[in-house]
Amino acid sequence: MAGEPPRPTDAELEILTVLWSIGPATVRAVYNAISRRRPAQYCTVLKFMQIMADKGLVRRDERQRAHIYEAARPREWTQRQLAGDLLERAFSGSAKALLIGALSARKATKGELAEIQKLLDGYRKGEK
Repeated sequence: MAGEPPRPTDAELEILTVLWSIGPATVRAVYNAISRRRPAQYCTVLKFMQIMADKGLVRRDERQRAHIYEAARPREWTQRQLAGDLLERAFSGSAKALLIGALSARKATKGELAEIQKLLDGYRKGEK
């Protein structure tokens, strides 16, 4: 697939989250991880992963009988893609509105606030 992969759906993001946490895995391993959290069907997980391979969201190694899947992009890349999409669609491109919305939706820990402050200080100094 040429270009960047599309924004993952919620179901695809759940599969990617499993792959990021356990690393390259078979459909069975992903299915087992998902079914521990909620009811799932093996065939549904398999179909989603096949579609995700076609979309370029995951890579599939077909050298073994049980194909091994891995996320095509790192978690951080996908998070930036999703955040950028949300920023444009829901906050009209306003980083301020996005940050205020995020902080008002859930109380941030002192550690998270310190990390945010450190990032803001870096931006002010032109580090990013």
